[in-house]
Amino acid sequence: MKRCPNCSSMMPDDAVRCIKCGADARPAPGPGPAARPAIVAVQEIARMGRIRRGWELTKQSWRVLMLDKELLIFPLLSGLACFLVLAGFFAGALVTGIAHRGKTADETAGWVLLFAYYFANYFVIVFFNSALVACAMIRFRGGVPTVGDGLRAAGARIAQIAAWVLLAATVGVVLRAIQERVEAVGKIVVALLGAGWTIATYFIVPVLVVEKLGPVDALGRSATLVKQTWGESAVSNMGIGLISFLATLAFIVVAGVASVALFMSTGSFAALLVGGAACAVFVIVASLASSALSTIVLSALYLYAAEKTVPQAFEAIAQGAFAPGR
Repeated sequence: MKRCPNCSSMMPDDAVRCIKCGADARPAPGPGPAARPAIVAVQEIARMGRIRRGWELTKQSWRVLMLDKELLIFPLLSGLACFLVLAGFFAGALVTGIAHRGKTADETAGWVLLFAYYFANYFVIVFFNSALVACAMIRFRGGVPTVGDGLRAAGARIAQIAAWVLLAATVGVVLRAIQERVEAVGKIVVALLGAGWTIATYFIVPVLVVEKLGPVDALGRSATLVKQTWGESAVSNMGIGLISFLATLAFIVVAGVASVALFMSTGSFAALLVGGAACAVFVIVASLASSALSTIVLSALYLYAAEKTVPQAFEAIAQGAFAPGR
C-alpha cells in the first residue's frame, strides 16, 4: 500500500490514480541520464579516501584549466608585475644608497623599504590570485569566465586584499627581523612558525573572494578549512609539484639530448640555441600552468570544504573519473 501524494489516502502500490481525489499517484521520475554523472560524482568523491580524493580533484582541475586556458594570463601577469616590483625596489635601494650602506644609521629606512616591498609584492600576488579564484568559481558554478570577470572581481575586493596584505607584510617583516637576531635554534623555530603561517593561510584568497572577511576573521576561517582538508590539500599540492617537475625534467632531457645530437651531426650552434630557447619556454609555460592549476585546486577544495559539494564543473565532466567500479 502507498499514500496519495495529494490527499494522503491509502491505495494499492500499483494504482496509477487516487480513487478518492483522482490525483496522479505515480512516483516522480528520477533524475535523467544527464544528471546521473553529477550525483555519482558527489556520492563517490565523498566516499573516497583523502589521498584519492585529492588526486581526483587535481585531475579534474587540469580539465577545468584546459577548458579555460586564458586563465594562464593571471599567473603570467602576476609574475611580470612581481618582477617589476622587485626591479623598482632594487633600483630605489641603489639610488638611496641603502643597498651599499649596510646596517648603519639607515637600518630603519632599510626595514621600511623591506616592508614596502613585502606589501607591494604580496598585493600583486594576492590580487591576481583573487582574479583567478573568481574565474574558477564562475566555472565551477556553471558559467564561462573571462579575464575581465576575474579582474573586476579582484577589483571589487580591493579593500579586503589590501587589509590582508598589510597584516601579511607585517608578519613577514617581524619574522624576518626575529630570524636575523636569533641563534641557530631560534632560526629553526622561526622557520617552523613561518611554515605554520603558510599552512594556516592556505585558503586565504578564496575566503577573501567569496566571504569578504576582514584579515583576522579570514585567517581564522582559512585555518578552520585547512583542518578539514589537510589530506586533500597536501596530496593535491604534492601531486601538482611532482608532475610539473617530472614533465619539465623529461622535456629538458629530451630537448637537450636532441640539441646536442643535432649539434654533433651538423656542427651548428643554432641547434644548441634553439634547444635552450625551447627549454626556457617550456619551463615558463610549465610554471604558469602549475601556478594556475594550484589555484584552481585551491578553489575546488575551498568549495568542497565550505559547502560540502563537488564543484559543478567537476560534476559535468566527472563521469569517467567517478563512475562506480573505476
